[in-house]
Amino acid sequence: MTRTPFDQFSKQLLETFLAPLGSVNLNREVSGESRWVDLWFEPSVPSAVIPPDLGLLGRIAATPCLIEPFRQQPPLIEVCNCKAKLFAIFAELQRQAEREKRSIPDSLDGFPWLWILASSASESLLSRLELTADDALPGIYLDRADRTALIAINQLPCTEETLWVRLLGKGGTQQGAIAEVLSFPLEDPRRLSVLQLLVTWKVSLEVNGLVEQEDETMVQLSQAYLEWEQRTEQRGIEQGIEQGAEREARSLVYRQLTRKLGELPAAVRSQLDCLPLTHLENLGEALLDFSTLTDLEAWLAQLGTGISD
Repeated sequence: MTRTPFDQFSKQLLETFLAPLGSVNLNREVSGESRWVDLWFEPSVPSAVIPPDLGLLGRIAATPCLIEPFRQQPPLIEVCNCKAKLFAIFAELQRQAEREKRSIPDSLDGFPWLWILASSASESLLSRLELTADDALPGIYLDRADRTALIAINQLPCTEETLWVRLLGKGGTQQGAIAEVLSFPLEDPRRLSVLQLLVTWKVSLEVNGLVEQEDETMVQLSQAYLEWEQRTEQRGIEQGIEQGAEREARSLVYRQLTRKLGELPAAVRSQLDCLPLTHLENLGEALLDFSTLTDLEAWLAQLGTGISD
């Protein structure tokens, strides 16, 4: 099994988008000679509603599938190895059907597809594999009989439909996809998820001394890292302000209660410590009508947080 930074990034990206739709199994072992599938996906039952913005990834997630990402154009032998894994799973499913006395349709409906995600694919490779171009989308090549699809990521159109797959491309293809994600509104959760994955990939490249191999992409990754750092710092400041405001509000309410009711018992104070800020604000208004400690205990009881005897 390869464990390069790109290998980890690609699996994490695919898992992020596919996990809500079904079961994702990274590095699934297949029977026979030890082989590992990079990512094995099974749609949930009943099928989850696939968000339209998943685009091409939604098409991939429509059926059980093996997904094998490649940073470079895969050599012919590697494509053959991927198909060998697919056929091993076909054999597993056939044995299962025989045990359950079920027949297998000639169309192989319900059997998984193999999706090979390649940064590029030459005419020579496509010709030797005897793949047919998909009518629906440029850059996709199919062998329907073997339920195999190869995506040449650099040939995909630069549309919203292909964005999440283009993030696994290389050079200008990937840089363009990263720029598109960074242009999303700051509050878009997809933007934050991808940003975190890009930052993790950048750090992994640096730790493994592979920065020079990714010179073309490092500028985009550095931009993503800088923005993530700034956003993280800003969130820390905002959280600090919120926490400081809550401490001040809590202290003010305690001082007002002590001034009006005297020193509060430890049990009452412990109960007050658990109140969220919104309840503290309500308490600040209600305490104007308190005359005794009993009034405070009654107010707490109404919240469902009565003081234990």
